[in-house]
Amino acid sequence: MKVRYTYRLRPGRQAERYLLSEWDACRYVWNRMVDESKARYELNRGETFGDRQAQKYLTVLRAYTIDRNGVKWLARHSCVPQQQIVRDYSKARKKALLDRLDKTIPASRKAGMPGHKSRKAALPTLNYRTGGFSLIQQDGRTRLKLPKNITIPVVWSRPLPSRPKTVRVHRDESGHWYASFVIDVETEPYQETGKAIGIDWGVETTASTVSLNLKTGEISDDGDDDLPHIGFERIRHRQVREAQRRMARRRRRGVKYPNQSRGYKKARSQYRELCRRIAAQRATIAHTWARRVCEHNDIIASEDFKPKFLAKTSMARNARDAAIATNIHALQWQAAKHGRKLIPVNPAYTTQSCSNCGEIANPPLGLDDRIYRCNHCGMMRDRDKNAARNMLIGAGLVPGTDEAISRHPDAMPETQAPPRFRIPRL
Repeated sequence: MKVRYTYRLRPGRQAERYLLSEWDACRYVWNRMVDESKARYELNRGETFGDRQAQKYLTVLRAYTIDRNGVKWLARHSCVPQQQIVRDYSKARKKALLDRLDKTIPASRKAGMPGHKSRKAALPTLNYRTGGFSLIQQDGRTRLKLPKNITIPVVWSRPLPSRPKTVRVHRDESGHWYASFVIDVETEPYQETGKAIGIDWGVETTASTVSLNLKTGEISDDGDDDLPHIGFERIRHRQVREAQRRMARRRRRGVKYPNQSRGYKKARSQYRELCRRIAAQRATIAHTWARRVCEHNDIIASEDFKPKFLAKTSMARNARDAAIATNIHALQWQAAKHGRKLIPVNPAYTTQSCSNCGEIANPPLGLDDRIYRCNHCGMMRDRDKNAARNMLIGAGLVPGTDEAISRHPDAMPETQAPPRFRIPRL
């Protein structure tokens, strides 16, 4: 499978000037593609401007675009990133046209036609395929070599597993340059452990887990793989608050970002850098936890959680700080990388149903109720642990009696459940 490995770049002044000049050429090509597509549609009564027409038009631009001195300045730049940006434009245009025809997509989610890239607002992004870049040894270090004999030092935070096929050189809003390599990697399956895990997502505890022994059928609530709510943004709350207030003081009303003052741009860059560090910490913890879960379990029954609805509740701030979506994506990636089976479970009634007898709570549990008390069988258990057990039932790993919990299509039939399985009563 194809994977991206991203590394920090340390370009010098000459290399940065080269990257910015290449980006100016690519941005000019993109804007000319936008103008040509509109002109052909309006003047020629709906003439198409697909990928082949765009590539031919790029050849015309490189041959006839000259400056005031009559120099073909566009042809002096590398053709590789220009061809790649034409492909990106064609994909964006095709996506917008398909969304227009698709009646099932809401209007708010449909992609618009590609627009012009502003010199002040658009972030530099250059794509190079095989033959347009290489990795060379210079001064005892491996550097990224681009056309025009431009070499850029790379911060190798981890080794590349194989030879990269393409690279994307881009700059973020903080002014840092990165190189994103695309490589082919093989799966690294872990040894079988004979265990399964049920995961319930929440805010107080980001991930509550229950372990199942597939051989004996015993369930454990020890929580060795639980993911606590760390709250990196809460830890840096003072720094985030000061950065936001600094931005608010320096912002001029009624003026768009590219025309804001230099002080506002500096404050905005500092705030973006702080947010980037918080996001990096969240991603590191997410992948570390997901790797541990995949190493200890063969089958993962995870709640098919949609964290978007939490943005409309009183827990929006804590939910955003928990970064549930980041943890879910990390778990999906690690499961695919290490050959583990990940079964998403429909979350309907998993919180309100008793994992022991299948009775639905009446009255329903509120958000303040952290202990599940079953009025039918008398079972008392932590509500998150109870929901995690229902994930195992919904995945078909445990024969449950609750018909309200829907089974996943990939769930195992009940006849394949361990014969000596029993749920211990508390």
